[in-house]
Amino acid sequence: MASPAFEEIADAFDFLDDWEDRYAHVIDLGKAMKPLPDSQKIPATKVRGCASQVWLVPEIEGQGQGAVFRFRGDSDAMIVRGLIAILTAMYSGRTVAEVLATDAHAELARLGLNEHLSAQRSNGLRAMIERIRILAEAARAA
Repeated sequence: MASPAFEEIADAFDFLDDWEDRYAHVIDLGKAMKPLPDSQKIPATKVRGCASQVWLVPEIEGQGQGAVFRFRGDSDAMIVRGLIAILTAMYSGRTVAEVLATDAHAELARLGLNEHLSAQRSNGLRAMIERIRILAEAARAA
């Protein structure tokens, strides 16, 4: 059920042999993202529960189950920017119903992130996933 963009990331992770190469790839994904303007780095878009500063800005097209979910994000930590890039690949461009049906933890486990992220980073990743689910639920109810 993963998106083609996420499958590309999973394929790259399969190709990379060790965690240091994968870690560098995550950072590169974050560096490739366009930063959010400061005007969007506000309390309403900030994700609570992350050790780093994290902002997620939803962009919903349509209404109800079929609404298309997109979001942009940013962080003051490069590895977290990379995690946002991975979540963007997983969720953006999918319907709200697909977002809510995605088992993010299972998909991310395919990348081996669980074993290599610190407890704080893992908690932050869970907080970002929860925020995305809340945004998708709100869009579905609209």
